[in-house]
Amino acid sequence: MPRIRKLIATAFALIPLAFVFVASAAQAEKRVALVVGNAGYQVGALATPANDAGLVAQTLQAAGFDVVGARDLDQDSLRRAFRDFLEKATGAGPDTVAFIYVSGYGVQLEGENYFVPVDAKIARDADVAAEAIRLSDYIRPLAALKLKASIVVLDAARVNPFAKSGPPLAGGLALAEPEPGVLIAFNAAPGTVAPEGQGPYGPYAQALAEMMREGGLPLAGVFDRARLRVNDVTKGAEVPWYASKVETSLVFFERASDAPPPAVSIEQTAAMRARPMRDLGAQDAYIAALERDTLQGYLDFLAAYPDDPMAARVHAIVAARREAITWRRTRVVDTPPAYWSYLRRYPEGPHAADAHRRLAFLAAAFEPPPSFTALAYDLPPPPPEEIVYIRRPVLVFDDPLFAFAPPPPAPVIFLAPPPQEFVVLAPPPPPIGIFVLPMPIYRPVPVWVQPPAYVAPPPNNVIYNNVHNTVVVNNVTNTVTITNPSGQTQTVPPAVAMAPAAQPAAVSTQAAPAQQAAPAAAAPAASLAPSLPPSVAQKAATLQPQSPQGAAQPSAPASATTQPPPQRGQPLPGMKGQPLPSVTPATPSAAITPGTPPATPGSVKPATAPLQGPAAKSGTPSSPSAAAVPGTPAGSATPATSASPAATTPSAAVTPATSTPAAGGRAKRKTTPSQTPAAKPSTPTPSAAVTPTTPSPAPGAKPATPSPQTPAAKPFAPTTPSAAITPGTQPPANKPATPRQVPAGKPATPSALPTPAKPVMASPSPPPASVAKPAPPPPQIPAAHPAPPPAKPTAPAAAAAGPPPAAAPKAQPKGCPAGKTMAVVNGQPVCK
Repeated sequence: MPRIRKLIATAFALIPLAFVFVASAAQAEKRVALVVGNAGYQVGALATPANDAGLVAQTLQAAGFDVVGARDLDQDSLRRAFRDFLEKATGAGPDTVAFIYVSGYGVQLEGENYFVPVDAKIARDADVAAEAIRLSDYIRPLAALKLKASIVVLDAARVNPFAKSGPPLAGGLALAEPEPGVLIAFNAAPGTVAPEGQGPYGPYAQALAEMMREGGLPLAGVFDRARLRVNDVTKGAEVPWYASKVETSLVFFERASDAPPPAVSIEQTAAMRARPMRDLGAQDAYIAALERDTLQGYLDFLAAYPDDPMAARVHAIVAARREAITWRRTRVVDTPPAYWSYLRRYPEGPHAADAHRRLAFLAAAFEPPPSFTALAYDLPPPPPEEIVYIRRPVLVFDDPLFAFAPPPPAPVIFLAPPPQEFVVLAPPPPPIGIFVLPMPIYRPVPVWVQPPAYVAPPPNNVIYNNVHNTVVVNNVTNTVTITNPSGQTQTVPPAVAMAPAAQPAAVSTQAAPAQQAAPAAAAPAASLAPSLPPSVAQKAATLQPQSPQGAAQPSAPASATTQPPPQRGQPLPGMKGQPLPSVTPATPSAAITPGTPPATPGSVKPATAPLQGPAAKSGTPSSPSAAAVPGTPAGSATPATSASPAATTPSAAVTPATSTPAAGGRAKRKTTPSQTPAAKPSTPTPSAAVTPTTPSPAPGAKPATPSPQTPAAKPFAPTTPSAAITPGTQPPANKPATPRQVPAGKPATPSALPTPAKPVMASPSPPPASVAKPAPPPPQIPAAHPAPPPAKPTAPAAAAAGPPPAAAPKAQPKGCPAGKTMAVVNGQPVCK
């Protein structure tokens, strides 16, 4: 009884711990990300977007994001990828941080921002809505999910080559107002564009990856410091921008308590940033205004230092910001008086064409009436010194026309020097598959920096599981080499590298099925690149180059693709007065000589061989490279000819020791020829040379007898595809090819050669003029006596191929007296 009481007390004591565990598991933060880099545009490739996307994706992987990414997506793939990500974010739950990064070309039209697919063809402004992706169509549904935080980064403000005809498009991206819980960031301030990067990575993507890796830096601090870094690297040519309504606290990495202290304390930095502009030096004031990045902050700098060399640069920043805010206010109101008010302030502004488009859409006149109620803006009209900047078709801060002085470097109190590994980043290796992002060599974060403990570990993430290790993937051996900070190295399979360090075995067994399916995947299992969106992965599977399983074998005729197809409607044996051929065993040497001249007009056309099946009556090999089988008897009285075109290639190899079962229950006959080199090619005879080789008859089976060659005969022996004559095909008679003799085995000689009831017909061919005899209609030219093969000595097996064809005509048919031979006249045998 006391023991039971003790157990009950222990159970009650564990109940609060269970609730704490459940609560902590429920509060685990999930992180999902979509990264797209479009570089291979049809209008001209960009240098850095795909690499930028790979660098950002790798950094997000290290921070615990479950990343899907792709490059060079067309419009359909891009729309599907966004929809896939929205579904994934919906299923992740409210405690989720969603991150979207797109890099490539971006355009704005009538206050909306569009991301351009690689296949877009935008010749004028009317093509934008049909050819590009309106980003608000996906940002609004993402904001409606009410996630913990949603971050959308558009690295797309570039000088674009689109809409060169008709009304122009405003440069850069349009100022956007984020919804609650959303942060929107541009690589360049609204209405401005960034110069194209000169290195393997763009300055904005590299700065963003550097700041995300900074432990303990809040979300706003990441983008503030990224702006300072980009301004410093580009010498003021690019000024990034962001707007945030994220209320929750968010860090990409945490800083351990034993981390080395920063160069400037947090208290010193906060005190410096809180000081008024007049209390700072001119250089510090410029950096402070750039860090705050507000219109009021820039105006405060101009009020404090109107004659400073940085004043002209700040005037350009203020001009672009004032115009962007004015246009945003105008577009939100969306009435004719609002657009007339904008045109009164900026008659030649970058959005003047957009204002005219909206007026036309609203069926209003371009010119305002004599009196109308102007829109009351929150900003005063632009001063005259700002007009010169907004008149430019594209505003770039390094425009040679402006000749701005380079900005000063940021003090350490605002921006620490970059880490050594981010000073110069090596370009990534080439991507390993279609749509797959190129991934740079992973640079491990310092040991005192790590992802937050409350983040749910992403599945199959090599980078996250080795955030402090150097990871090198060998896609040839499909292995991962991991080097820890102490210098210890181990090479492991992908499943172990993807597994958390605490339980590699469990994850390894779960990853085994994925490894078995790796050959069908678009990328090796050990790839560090994020997985493709599901719809893009399906498209990649269909576009991957397939293995040439259905391609022609090496021994197939090279001219098979240029030969005409066999003609249909050929007469069957026995029709139109044609005699039926008798059964004769098929031998390897009984193939029709390659390059045989075509039959003369009026001769009997050979029949097409039937399809080979279990009870097929033809000995024709089914494979294009299948060769004649020595010692294989013909299984049917039906003559068979190959359906392949005639060719002069030496691919008619003989398969030794192979037998084909005879149809109709005949006994099997099999001979094993000795393998010897093929004899030297000899000149083809004028007629179809058929070398009879008779195998030993099985007990109880009647052996066939070689018959004399007669005109209008039909081929009966199975031939190799490269040596067969296709019915209906007319090979050129003036280009005879030199055949090769096929090695054959030594057949057995039958004890008796009974006379067949009907002669066996061989394939007709034009005889020499000295022996050819004209035949009555239908014209049939009797074949000349076949010439014996060359007398060159060969191997014993080749020499024993059988008696020369000239000995075959000595067998006289029944009914002809001695000294006379049989001939066929008008389809009837006669003795002459």
